[in-house]
Amino acid sequence: MKKLFKSPFCYNQCMRNFNTFTKLLLEYNKIHRLSGAKNAKEVEENIQDSLYPMQYLDLDKIKNAVDIGTGAGFPGMILAIAYPEIEFTLVEPLMKRTAFLHLVKSSYGLQNVTIQSDRIENIKPFKADLITSRAVAKTEFLINLANDFIYEDSILLFYKGENVYQEIKENMNTKIIQRGKRNYLFIEGIK
Repeated sequence: MKKLFKSPFCYNQCMRNFNTFTKLLLEYNKIHRLSGAKNAKEVEENIQDSLYPMQYLDLDKIKNAVDIGTGAGFPGMILAIAYPEIEFTLVEPLMKRTAFLHLVKSSYGLQNVTIQSDRIENIKPFKADLITSRAVAKTEFLINLANDFIYEDSILLFYKGENVYQEIKENMNTKIIQRGKRNYLFIEGIK
């Protein structure tokens, strides 16, 4: 996982932050049911899942990102913690989850995070370099939801399950990276 970070300092700082995030999530998850993760190992797996596909991107080209349906922070908040040079807009309609995301943002003093407590179709659009989403909807529906955020250089990164191949069309410029049962779907050149 070290290769995902620009320096050993960034890696060490992020590992400390992820440990704190894990404790916060598990504490609040008992009361508010924010995530299906029930223990530190499961949260760690979600963190690794969030970070893994970033090694396939040119991070220097990504200045801003939007995460559709952030939930308890996977992948959006995890990526914001790991990559403070990228501006992240986290979109999550459930208030209990956005309250938790605000807690995490203030706990870390994250200046690169904007949290939108709404559905993506109600957010004022902007052109995003990276659009992510994990386990929210089928690919074509996600593309339609994200349409106003997509420009010619946007990269879409969708964290998909085993049915990913049934969700893509032949004319899409896609790359799929498989890791266990997870498929990371990269789509470029939509517009």
